[in-house]
Amino acid sequence: MTGEPAVESPTGPVGSRVPRFGRRTLIAAAIAAGAIALAAGIGMFHRSNAPTRDGSALMAVVLPDAQGREQALAQWRGKILVVNFWATWCAPCREEMPHFVAAQARDGAKGVQFVGIAVDEAVKVQAFAREIGLNYPALIGGYGAIELSKSLGNDLSALPFTVVLDRQGRVVHTQLGPLKAAKLDDLLADLLAAA
Repeated sequence: MTGEPAVESPTGPVGSRVPRFGRRTLIAAAIAAGAIALAAGIGMFHRSNAPTRDGSALMAVVLPDAQGREQALAQWRGKILVVNFWATWCAPCREEMPHFVAAQARDGAKGVQFVGIAVDEAVKVQAFAREIGLNYPALIGGYGAIELSKSLGNDLSALPFTVVLDRQGRVVHTQLGPLKAAKLDDLLADLLAAA
């Protein structure tokens, strides 16, 4: 013993001082560590130039929006569709979304449609949508959305994950990790010019 007072644990005394953390603090720390690890590994693992492939499985998806109304992605057929898998607890997701809001405002009338699929609860999505002035649909996918994103190339089951479809419904780009503003703008400019 070092002379330090023992700390009680659920199984009995512990020989050294151990800080006591609440369950929420530990969960928050684990989430933060995961986000940092994800950010560090993004460069190695993101798929920025996926081969063009059919997006019909994604277009067949029907999910409730944050108000509980069912929304089919097929309603945006013929548009350049940017589908972003995200969550309110995902720091990189929160960082990229204001640019998505700006791009939707700038390019929406030209035929671009952003759609968010949240791996989250509707009440949290509603609050965050109000906070950032979300101007595109936020659908509630829950944890089942991760499985959907895996089928689209999200091999790490991580967030954010973005899929871009051209006007013909073909997947032309997937991005694991934040989709940087310059990359998004270039991608949309190319797709709009091709139309």
